[in-house]
Amino acid sequence: MSVAKPQGTMLGHPKGLFLLFTTELWERFSYYAMRAILVLYLVDKVQGEGGHGLGWTSADALSLYGTFTGLVYFTPLIGGWLADNVLGQRKAIYIGGALMAIGQFTLAFPHSWIPGSETIAFYIGLGTLIIGNGLFKPNISTMVGDLYEEGDHRRDGAFTIFYMGINVGAALAGFVVAWAYTSFGQTVLFEGQEVFINNWQAGFFCAGVGMVFSLIIQFIFAQKLLGDIGRYPAAKVDKENAAASGIVRKEPLTKIERDRIKVIMVMGLFTIIFWAGFEQAGGLLNLFTNEFTDRSIGSFIVPTTWFQSLNAIFIVIFAPVIASIWIRLGKNEPNSPVKFALGLFLLAIGFLFMMGAVLEMDGSADVKSSMWWLVGAYFFHTMSELCLSPIGLSMVTKLAPLRIASLLMGAWFLFIAAANKIGGIVGSFIGHDGTKEEQLANAMGIFAGIAITATVSGIILYFMADKLVDWMHGAEGGGKHTEEQALDEEIAVTAEHEAIKR
Repeated sequence: MSVAKPQGTMLGHPKGLFLLFTTELWERFSYYAMRAILVLYLVDKVQGEGGHGLGWTSADALSLYGTFTGLVYFTPLIGGWLADNVLGQRKAIYIGGALMAIGQFTLAFPHSWIPGSETIAFYIGLGTLIIGNGLFKPNISTMVGDLYEEGDHRRDGAFTIFYMGINVGAALAGFVVAWAYTSFGQTVLFEGQEVFINNWQAGFFCAGVGMVFSLIIQFIFAQKLLGDIGRYPAAKVDKENAAASGIVRKEPLTKIERDRIKVIMVMGLFTIIFWAGFEQAGGLLNLFTNEFTDRSIGSFIVPTTWFQSLNAIFIVIFAPVIASIWIRLGKNEPNSPVKFALGLFLLAIGFLFMMGAVLEMDGSADVKSSMWWLVGAYFFHTMSELCLSPIGLSMVTKLAPLRIASLLMGAWFLFIAAANKIGGIVGSFIGHDGTKEEQLANAMGIFAGIAITATVSGIILYFMADKLVDWMHGAEGGGKHTEEQALDEEIAVTAEHEAIKR
């Protein structure tokens, strides 16, 4: 079988990197545009009551959001297996991307044209998105790595570039979708008053357009810039090569391997706590922004979805700063479990800001809290993510025995899937049909509960850190050289996690 090679370089990297950068930018734009308005669309009043939403309660909307984001992490396990064994990465991306575009446009379809179809169309669109995401998500970042031979020093820098595409797309989404659903909204007369109705379908349409851009770019340039990378199922090729080399003997796990697997399992339990709190960003915090926050700057009202872009913006600005801090600490750099514990403490601080926002309102829904509480919360949540999220994938790749590495990576994503579902359940405690004041009191309890749980978990993990490092049996050590190389390695790990997490 002849193998087509990638063609040409740009800025010292294969041109295929910039194709994957652009593909992922638009796919992340699509996902975050939909994520920014999903819960807002669900809780908006139905058309007959002066809205264009589905009229769900906040609790039901947040529970559904948790189920959706949980499945977003579960389906890549199936999609990754299909890509490795049946489809190949590139075909999986085409099919997955097409399904995601169909899902977005199904959500964007003017459901009022077919009375009674709103909920049916919504579930069809969301289900199609979940299936498409499972095929698309796990394969792009793997193809980035495949552009480089093993040991190529450019690989870490490549993930840094790729990482910028992820967050540029995520940051753009909040701004563009806000423009779409407000620009194409309409003012109607409702109960004797003029009421402006957001057009949520316009926002979903923009998300679909972003996904189409991603697909078109990949389809036109993939063969020229990527060669045969991603065309053939990787596991199938590996099995053929292994068969040609002879029978591979199965070996039982050693004590060292069992200890390292224990570390993955223990850290997985703590990652559930972290992501269950962090993922309130697209759910409960999104509703709090929309309902209880003073978003006015003079006569200008800051769109709710703009706050969804803060995390991506903060990541672009501060990821190199955090990575540089670890490097400059040298021998005093905290080990992975301590960094993980620090991430939990910073998450708790972020929710202290949200508690401050509720206290400022003094229990009255007629008073709005300052938007700066939210900015502070998103800042500390981003700092916590940068302390914690790069560790997960890096730790699994360092600790997992090679022969079951894929299985343990899948287990890691199941922890994150569980965290998202639990996060949705926690957010739903805001209540179903209570008054705004009751919802505000419930939100205070949720924010306090997450802050306390994260703090206690961080303390427990901090005191377990030495034992966990012992169980790693030397895998925690590093072979870093210059500061520039070490910085690239730190940001590359962040990039790989961002590509899969988001």
